[in-house]
Amino acid sequence: MSGEILPAIVLAQSGGEETNVATEILAEITAIKIIQAIAVLALTYWVILATDKFLHWISEKVPLRFRLGVKQSLPFWRAFFLGLAIAILIHLFLNLSPNNVLAITGTVAVALGFAFKDYASSVIAGLMALFERPYQVGDRVTIGDQYGEIIGYGLRAIQLQTPNDDIVTIPHNKMWTEAIVNANKGNVEAQAVVNFYFSHDADLDRIVPLLYRVAQTSKYTQLDLPISVILDEKAWGTHVKLKCYPMDVRDEFIYKSDLIRRAKRAFARSGITYPTLPPRPDDWAE
Repeated sequence: MSGEILPAIVLAQSGGEETNVATEILAEITAIKIIQAIAVLALTYWVILATDKFLHWISEKVPLRFRLGVKQSLPFWRAFFLGLAIAILIHLFLNLSPNNVLAITGTVAVALGFAFKDYASSVIAGLMALFERPYQVGDRVTIGDQYGEIIGYGLRAIQLQTPNDDIVTIPHNKMWTEAIVNANKGNVEAQAVVNFYFSHDADLDRIVPLLYRVAQTSKYTQLDLPISVILDEKAWGTHVKLKCYPMDVRDEFIYKSDLIRRAKRAFARSGITYPTLPPRPDDWAE
């Protein structure tokens, strides 16, 4: 009989210890603290929203070379205000002794590991990206099949605006598995490549100077950066690439259209023709 009573006493004692630990960690919850917590959350939301709008507004007012630098500070301020809010909430509802901090950290780690594995992976990748900087707000990137400008940077994901004005949300943990191609890496200029195709008998000694001239006289061209014309011989003709930089990466597609329009006008005046026989689709590959 006494052998049955002893385990029950041990269980009761262990249950009491767990209750005491929970009581030690949790502070007294009052109505005032709940109101304070709601106020902190609401204030944090509005501060982050106001900071987002202010930074986007000021980035359009400063000189062009500072625009991306202003936008790229947004993830830092979001993380700062969120971290401050979390610290205030922890101070309100938890008793932060060294032992309690260790217990809380272990509990949170286990909960995130099992219940929010993918979310935690994205958040950790987002924090890593703040230091490694594979992409920043304002960069033109290709991630998987998606290409566009990064217009939003959250703790879990980035928002990409494609050339078709679609908004694509991509979680940060894609950086573990996907190649990230960054066209401008924090600069306001990014190289534009325009392709032209000519028959074998076309006069390249006239074509190359014309393309240089077209790029040099475009109102979008950043003349401080190099302009180059690359030739590539194909079975069906000659593939010519014009490589140059717009002053603002946001003008990429307008810039390409301007170069093509003005180049074709110059070719027509000079009697330069394109290949007359269409090649196989595979031959057009760059």
